[in-house]
Amino acid sequence: MPQPRKSQISLIDTPYYHCVSRCVRRSFLCGVDKYSGQSYEHRRGWVEDRLLFLATIFAIDICAYAVMNNHTHVALCVDKALADNWDSDEVLGRYHKLHRGTLLTQKFMNGDTLSQGELITFDETVETYRQRLYDISWFMRDLNEYIAREANKEDGCTSRFWEGRFKSQALLDESAVLACMVYVDLNPIRAKMEKTPETSKHTSIKKRIHAIKNKQPQPSVLMPFVGNPCENMPKGIPYSLKDYCELVDTTGRGIRDDKAGHFDNTQSPILERLGLDSAQWLTLTTEFEKHFCYAAGAEQMMNAFKRHTHHQRLRGMTKAKALLKRA
Repeated sequence: MPQPRKSQISLIDTPYYHCVSRCVRRSFLCGVDKYSGQSYEHRRGWVEDRLLFLATIFAIDICAYAVMNNHTHVALCVDKALADNWDSDEVLGRYHKLHRGTLLTQKFMNGDTLSQGELITFDETVETYRQRLYDISWFMRDLNEYIAREANKEDGCTSRFWEGRFKSQALLDESAVLACMVYVDLNPIRAKMEKTPETSKHTSIKKRIHAIKNKQPQPSVLMPFVGNPCENMPKGIPYSLKDYCELVDTTGRGIRDDKAGHFDNTQSPILERLGLDSAQWLTLTTEFEKHFCYAAGAEQMMNAFKRHTHHQRLRGMTKAKALLKRA
């Protein structure tokens, strides 16, 4: 039975979430329709561009993404503290880039003076918009509704485009976050659409590798890797970008039939820190969605999430004990 969104999102437990949206049409989201021969490949660019644009509006960082033929994956990190520190001008400036707002918010942004009565309603509206700007449901809504409208316009129809609301998985610890990111980045390779991470179009790993090859800073639209944990650490993923890219490449080789892959924990700093062996890692990064439903993490983290979201049970507890425990 589908679960309400409030039982899938718990910022008390984690700011990290894996979201998946699937297309309902025969023609798929992108790619080539084998019946008509028409190509919809350009729609993958629509999704990627919209996704990266939304990251500049919301207090939500993108850790990883992959735009496939009939579905999209995105790993997100909610930054509630950032949104809480925005003033009214910042909240409305961001929100109005996506929605018209109300007559009062438009009046305020035009520099008009509000009465005392109007200010009460205005302040309530600003707080509502602030909450929306760190709400994953609103983020996915602004992504999926936009793509659906564009596709309907192109197809000259008004039917449903997505099969339903997006699927959400809470990522409860470092192991789950990193495994999910690699799972997302390697989607095109598992689907045999691409052979290497650096050629995987419309993925976060391609964007990161492109920046490395061109000796550019890390992409500003993606959550950065900030190196090993230290004092006064900036916001970001506490690993080296070089180590992560090497891990993705090694994992990709390990899941390909035509290219041998080999793991050695002494040569994989991320796996060593996570306390995972190669067998655990390959299972996680090739079968992540298969084993976990609404949440993924170590057993104690799963139990805490279950209490906070009032679930009777969570699928994946057995796998959490086997795959996501420290060595």
